[in-house]
Amino acid sequence: SKQLSIKNSYEAMGVTPSFSCIPYEIFDIPKEGTQVAFAESNAAIHANSYDNLKTNKESAFSALASAITGKSPYSSIRKEDSPNLTIRMKVKDPNELTYGMLGFFAGKVGDTSVNISGLGKMDNRQCKAMCGGMGTSGTCAKFLFGDGDSSCEKVDFDQKEMQNVHDELNTAEKGDLITLGSPQLGLEEISDLVGKLKGRSFQKRCMIFCPRTVKEQARKIGYTNELERAGCEILSDCCTCLTPLINKNDVDAVTTNS
Repeated sequence: SKQLSIKNSYEAMGVTPSFSCIPYEIFDIPKEGTQVAFAESNAAIHANSYDNLKTNKESAFSALASAITGKSPYSSIRKEDSPNLTIRMKVKDPNELTYGMLGFFAGKVGDTSVNISGLGKMDNRQCKAMCGGMGTSGTCAKFLFGDGDSSCEKVDFDQKEMQNVHDELNTAEKGDLITLGSPQLGLEEISDLVGKLKGRSFQKRCMIFCPRTVKEQARKIGYTNELERAGCEILSDCCTCLTPLINKNDVDAVTTNS
């Protein structure tokens, strides 16, 4: 009821009700260099690092204030984004999980921003995984590609460091249920999942979180029918980590791609 009250207040102000943590996948992105106010942590990092926009990691309140006034405090990333640390990526054949753990590591050791060198070509899912990981572990709001200047401190992200992060985050051998979509899944990821199923079904409860616009697109294409046939629950306007549909009284551990 409290969330619905907030939702109604936002809509009364003229807000577009997207309820998504991946605005960079469902909205047109402003031109490079535009000052924006993104309150979602992975979205703020994505905006700064990939979309060449400028935003601090805003709160819901400060982002709303920026929407109303058209202004934002000149501080943090808006003021200075010259990293004093470079992370050297030294894991061979990285995948989506690797980039998520690299982001988590970078968020812990970096300050406001960080350089990352040794990155190969990354696809959209790997980019999202890195931004999601970085958004959870610290104040870092941007990473730059490259070594930075010669005065930068250098640290390596190698197989050992990756294993340390994995051991820190992996707290169970198996989950009671499967959750996919934190950050929420986009249409590309849903398409990949449908392709992997190929007539098979999940043995456990599987919850998929995606934006309402992506759910509608997936319905039109026929993806939702296939996912529901496989036993998936498709949820929009919410996310894995904040939904009351999963609680510790019923669930000890989850299997997730996040």
